[in-house]
Amino acid sequence: MTRAAPAALLIGLSAPAMAQMAEPTTPPDPPPFAAQGEPNFVNRADIFEFRALDSYDQPEFMDAFVEAGMLPPVEERLPEEPMVYSADNMPDGAGAYGDVMRHVIGGRPEGWNYIAGQSQGWGGIDIGMYECLTRTGPLFMVNPEDLEPLPNLAKSWEWSDDGMQLTVNLVKGAKWSDGDPFDAEDVMFYWDHHVMDPEITPLNGANPETFGQGTTLEMVDDYTVRFTFTTERPEQVLYSMAYGTFCPGPSHILAPEHPANNPDNSYEDYRNAFPPDFLNFPVMGAWVPVEYRADDIVVLRRNPYYWKVDSEGNQLPYLNEMHYRLSTWADRDVQAVAGTGDFSNLEQAENYVESLRRAAEDDSPARLEFGPRIIGYSLYMNLSGNGWGEPDERAQAVRELNRDIDFRIAVSTALDRVRLGESLVKGPFTAQYPGGLYAGTSYYDKDSTVFYPHSIEAAKAHFEAAGLEDTDGDGFYNWPEGSPAGDGNVQITLLANTDYQTDRNLAEGVVAMMEEAGIKVSLNLMAGNDRDATRDSGRYDWRVERNTSELITVVQNTSELASTGPRTNPVHYANDAGELDLLPFEQELADTVTAFMETNDPEERAELMKQYQKLYTENLYGIGLTQYPGALIINKRFANIPSGAPIFMFNWAEDNIIRERVYVPEDQQADHELYPEALPGAPGSDGPVTAG
Repeated sequence: MTRAAPAALLIGLSAPAMAQMAEPTTPPDPPPFAAQGEPNFVNRADIFEFRALDSYDQPEFMDAFVEAGMLPPVEERLPEEPMVYSADNMPDGAGAYGDVMRHVIGGRPEGWNYIAGQSQGWGGIDIGMYECLTRTGPLFMVNPEDLEPLPNLAKSWEWSDDGMQLTVNLVKGAKWSDGDPFDAEDVMFYWDHHVMDPEITPLNGANPETFGQGTTLEMVDDYTVRFTFTTERPEQVLYSMAYGTFCPGPSHILAPEHPANNPDNSYEDYRNAFPPDFLNFPVMGAWVPVEYRADDIVVLRRNPYYWKVDSEGNQLPYLNEMHYRLSTWADRDVQAVAGTGDFSNLEQAENYVESLRRAAEDDSPARLEFGPRIIGYSLYMNLSGNGWGEPDERAQAVRELNRDIDFRIAVSTALDRVRLGESLVKGPFTAQYPGGLYAGTSYYDKDSTVFYPHSIEAAKAHFEAAGLEDTDGDGFYNWPEGSPAGDGNVQITLLANTDYQTDRNLAEGVVAMMEEAGIKVSLNLMAGNDRDATRDSGRYDWRVERNTSELITVVQNTSELASTGPRTNPVHYANDAGELDLLPFEQELADTVTAFMETNDPEERAELMKQYQKLYTENLYGIGLTQYPGALIINKRFANIPSGAPIFMFNWAEDNIIRERVYVPEDQQADHELYPEALPGAPGSDGPVTAG
C-alpha cells in the first residue's frame, strides 16, 4: 500500500517537521443519537407476489372512461399476473383512492428522455414515472439473510448451472401508460442503443462496466432476455438492474427519434426530442406527466394501465396526483414543515433544529423521523495525470500535487472536521468522517479505517514533504522551483453545487481552512446539472460532493467504487484515448472491487471490503468531511409510511416508502387535485382528458 512519503522528499525535512508528521489512527466513534427510527424487518415475499386475482377494482370516476369506450376494463389493462402488494404487510392496510402528494423541488426538468440522460428535476419525479427491472428502495426493511433486489418489471430470474448466464423473465402483459405493450423490445432498445452506445450517457451512468466488461444481452422471446457474462454469477448485476441504471424507456415513442433509426437526427436532437412540455409521455410508473409550467409546477396524474394492485384487487396507486412545485431545495423543507408541502427528505443539516422544534408543536401538520448517519460529504481530488479534461499548465501541476500522498495527507489534516460539522448544525447530529464506507453500514470495519486527525502542524510538515515552501513569505505555499505553473502561489479551484446550502457551506469551510494552512483555494460554484457536466468532463481540480449509494450499500453501483473501467469513478477517468494512469493504490482498489464483484462468498466479500476500506482511507482516495443522519418529513394525513424509512439508503425515500401504496384516509382528504376525474391523454397532446 502507498502510504509513506518518498525518501527523497524526507531527506530535506528538519527534525521538528519530521516530528510533526501525521500519525494515523482509527476514527472516533460517532456521538449517540437517540432520535433514529428502526424498521420492522420482513422477508421479500411478505411484501408482494405475482398472481391473478378473481376480480379487480379501480377509482369510481374511471368507470365512466370504460363506459365511454375510452379505456378497456381494468382486468384487461392489467398483466396476466399483476404484482400484488399484501395488505397485511402495509403499515395501515389497504387504502382509499384520492388526494395528492405535494412535493417542492429545487431542480428543473430538462425533458422526459431519461434513458438518454435528461434530468426530470429530481425530487422523486423520475421515481414516480419510471420503473426498472428490479427494485431496491424497500430493501431497508428486508431481513439481512433475505437481502436481494425485489423483482419488478423483471418478474423472476434464473442462473445457469455454470453461473455464466442469467435469464430474466419480464412481467407478461404489462402495458405502458398509453396502452402499448411492455416487452423485451423495450429492454433491448435500452441496452443496444443506450447502455452500449458510447454516444449516450444515461442519467445515472449506466455503461458496459456497470454490468461487467464483455457482458452481452439477447432477446429470447417477447418476455424473456438473457445476460451472458465473462465471470461466474455476478450477483451485483441484480442491483444494477434497479434504479436508475436499468429503467427502460418506451421504444415505440423513442426509437423513431434515435439516430440509429433516424439519420436526420443527431444524438443531441434525440436527447431533446421530448421536452418538458411534451405531455402524457408514456411511462411504466404510477403517474404520468400531464402539466408543466416553467418555474411553477409539474403535475403527474395516475397511470390507468399501472400493473400493480393490492391484495383486495384495487388497482394502484391510491393517490390520484403528484405535484412538484418548482422552487428551491431549502424551500422544500420549509413548506413540508409548514404543511403547504407534504413530503421532504430533510438532508440540509442547517434546517434540523428549527424543523425539530416545529414538528414537536401540537399543531404541527408534519412528523419527522431520522434515519442512520448515511449522508456524507467528501473532498475529491482529480487524480488523472494523462490529459483527461485537457488541463492547462496550472491544472496539470495541481493534478501532480493531488497524486502525491503527502499532499493529500496535508490537506486531510488541515481540515477540522468537528468545526465543519458544527458549521452546519450544533448538537449530536454530525460525526467526523474519514471517507470510504460509512460507520454503521454492513461492510464497515472500524479497525480497517485509517483516520488522520486535525493538526495544522502536521499539515505543514506534509506540505513540506510534498515539496512546497512559502518562498515569498506571504503566508501561502508557492509552486516548487521549475514548476510549469510558475513560481507564484499554489492556486486550486474547488467545484461545488449551488443547489444545496450544505454543499456551499462545506466548500466555504474547506476554503477557509486551507487558507489557514497556507493553500489558496477559490470556489467554482455551479448549479447541479452544470456542476455534473463540469465534473464529468474532467475540468476540475478538487470538488466537494455528497457521496452516492455505493459507499452505503456496496452492492449497488459496485463498479463505481474505484476506477474499474475508463468511466466508472470521476476521481480518475481515462483520457480521450481511453487510457488510465492509475496510481499503484488505485490499481489495488480497482482489483479489490473487481474481486468483490466476482465472488459470492460472504466471508471473502467482507475481507475484500476491509482491504478496500484500508486502501481508500489510508491513501485518501476521497477525503471525508462530515456525515450525519437525514430525516423524512411527511404530512400526518398520509398512511402506510413504513417505520424507519431512511431518506437515502438503497434508494431515495420516495421509493423506500413505496408511494403507490401510500394513501390518505377518506375523512382526512383535502381538495388538492388540479385535475379531478381526469386521466392522461395521448402522448404529446395537451394535458389530461375527462370522460365527459
